[in-house]
Amino acid sequence: MPRFTYLHLINQTDSFPNATLHPIPHAECLSTLHLFTAGEHTLSYLLPSVVSALRLANPDHWTITPTSVSLNGSTVEERSANMASTLDSWRKQQTFKVVSGSGWRNELYSVYSPSGDLYFRMERSAAALFSVVTYGVHMTVYVAPTATYPMRIWTPRRNISKSTYGGMLDNTVAGGISSGMSAIETLVKESEEEASLPASLIREKAKAVGMVSYFYERDERAGGETGLLQPEVQYVYDLEVDESVIPKPGDDEVQDFHLMPLEEIKEEMAKGNFKPNCAFVLIDFFVRHGIITPENEPDYIEIVSRLHRSLEFPLARAPLTV
Repeated sequence: MPRFTYLHLINQTDSFPNATLHPIPHAECLSTLHLFTAGEHTLSYLLPSVVSALRLANPDHWTITPTSVSLNGSTVEERSANMASTLDSWRKQQTFKVVSGSGWRNELYSVYSPSGDLYFRMERSAAALFSVVTYGVHMTVYVAPTATYPMRIWTPRRNISKSTYGGMLDNTVAGGISSGMSAIETLVKESEEEASLPASLIREKAKAVGMVSYFYERDERAGGETGLLQPEVQYVYDLEVDESVIPKPGDDEVQDFHLMPLEEIKEEMAKGNFKPNCAFVLIDFFVRHGIITPENEPDYIEIVSRLHRSLEFPLARAPLTV
């Protein structure tokens, strides 16, 4: 069984070629893709399979050229309605697995314009089809080291029946930010639903400690079509607790929680047992807490820089409330 270094885990999550680090593979990938545009700006990249499906959609809703695709509509509401019409037809026709059957989430994500303002809303499950930047929150809940015990981290295992990364290890709390929600509101909601942690604890003690960003190419573990492109921004939080705080599953997302010693966490990461972007967030935690240092990690500079990829698409302006 292969063992993953921290850089291997970074490469696994930030897997779409970087124009700066890997200009030739990046250019080769772009040569096969359409640009999803808003005016002169690129919102994302579209795979040939998605462009082919869009050619069969309502022509009043889309403008398609040999190299680009744009969503018609002069307002947020018009663009959102046109997108919804296309996705609803794909859902009914089962055009793509990610928007068919149980894959459909019935939850809206926001897509932002070059100015950072809301451009349109769309069904969450289709975000990877359009390769638009999505946003989420990840929180690491940990017990600080003592004279008796090392640092320990509350680690959930995803429900084995989940269609996405079933049975893999996860961050203590994580979830996507729905349209109209802020990062902290999402964190409070997910903490209550996934880990039975009270809102008062999260609002009082959770610390916003930054963000990570990456450009992921989905594999079979993500469910649905493979090779879909997924640029993401994750707002990162830490919560230090004592042993009296015990997360418990509050829904069917999580199978159970274990308070794992740091060395066990490292071992599970090396075995590839964490959901890829959760390993990514843990690496950021290790850097910030001095667990990964220039003295013990030969790839330190690349790892730290890659945790905060500069995405080539428009990003939201904080706070996310629309």
